[in-house]
Amino acid sequence: MLDTKIDYKRELESASKGMILIHDPRLLIKLIVRSLVQKVHIQHAGMILYDPDKDSYVLSISRGDIGERIPEGLIRFNKTNPLVRLFIQKEYKYIFEHRNAIVAEDINKLLWKESVISNGNGIKQLLHNVSEQLPKLNAVACVPAYHQHMLLAILLLGEKRNGGSFDQEELDFFSALASDVAMAIRNAQLFEYLKREAERNRNLFIQTTIALGSAIEAKDTYTHGHTERVTKYALAIGRQMEASHAYNFPYKFFENLYIASLLHDIGKIGVSEIILSKKDKLTLEEYDIMKSHTTRGAEILAPLTGFEEVISGVRYHHERYDGKGYPEQLKGEDIPMIAAIISVADTFDAMTTDRPYRKGLSKDKAIVEIQECINKQFHRKPVEALVKLFNKGEL
Repeated sequence: MLDTKIDYKRELESASKGMILIHDPRLLIKLIVRSLVQKVHIQHAGMILYDPDKDSYVLSISRGDIGERIPEGLIRFNKTNPLVRLFIQKEYKYIFEHRNAIVAEDINKLLWKESVISNGNGIKQLLHNVSEQLPKLNAVACVPAYHQHMLLAILLLGEKRNGGSFDQEELDFFSALASDVAMAIRNAQLFEYLKREAERNRNLFIQTTIALGSAIEAKDTYTHGHTERVTKYALAIGRQMEASHAYNFPYKFFENLYIASLLHDIGKIGVSEIILSKKDKLTLEEYDIMKSHTTRGAEILAPLTGFEEVISGVRYHHERYDGKGYPEQLKGEDIPMIAAIISVADTFDAMTTDRPYRKGLSKDKAIVEIQECINKQFHRKPVEALVKLFNKGEL
């Protein structure tokens, strides 16, 4: 019978559920180590974790009585460390696999075994080194945590407060717990890697977006600076709407608005420069080709996954609130807000910019004309945000 009378099966199930709910492995391990100290009544518990960036092991978690804790991050081990070698080199596995752990009181017994003394692979010296290392770690037992034969962590267990020894049921529990911890650590490492890759790819995509925006302007010389200004206006309108509590934007909306604004005219890459730079009024056929830049832009971006909101901003920024826009004659609230914002920003810049065939309007006149088109061409909320920005002198 165990002195602590712990239901280890229930404790393991509880810990496993916690690993599902808690996605931060360090927080998870801290909770587990603290629980071990409290429930198993040991003076100290700690966790040595593998650091993939430095290909080494570091004492990351330490909990227990005052004087027993070790400053976290103070001790780092490379793969030549005796304790690490014992757990990562296959030829030593037979030493601890029957107990699922290395226990200090077992080491002396092992050193007197004829098979160990006569072994030529340095096991006796290795065990001596491990025996000397355990007290420095305030540990009397160490449990390895593997994922697919890779050592990801070592659970350190200090002395019991009652002076007793760890029995096999306890060591089996610690081993099963360590195995679950290893899985949680590995999943977290993979998740962090994917996050870094996604961030790297996102930054690369944004840089490519800026380059594409420059390519669009290089093709349409009369709208030089248009993309940059529309992006600035669109973001300002969105932020003003948020500040005025006019709209509750979802997660990542402003990043998507930034990208969509930069790319709103990307479809013009597929429009003839003759049409783009024509000073006279476009023919109906030429106008249809010009209007196709919205769908062309959406088609260019279609292979991108996770950018659906961006694509809708590009596709629908020429829709009208009254349903008379293009390409799909969407009406009212059916028009995505990202497109409604870009529409107002795009129109404001077009109206206030000089063109070869006309002089740009002053900002105050443009504001008046845009206000007159509320619920006709434009959604009310982006226009109201534009007016507030103008009144504050922020346009």
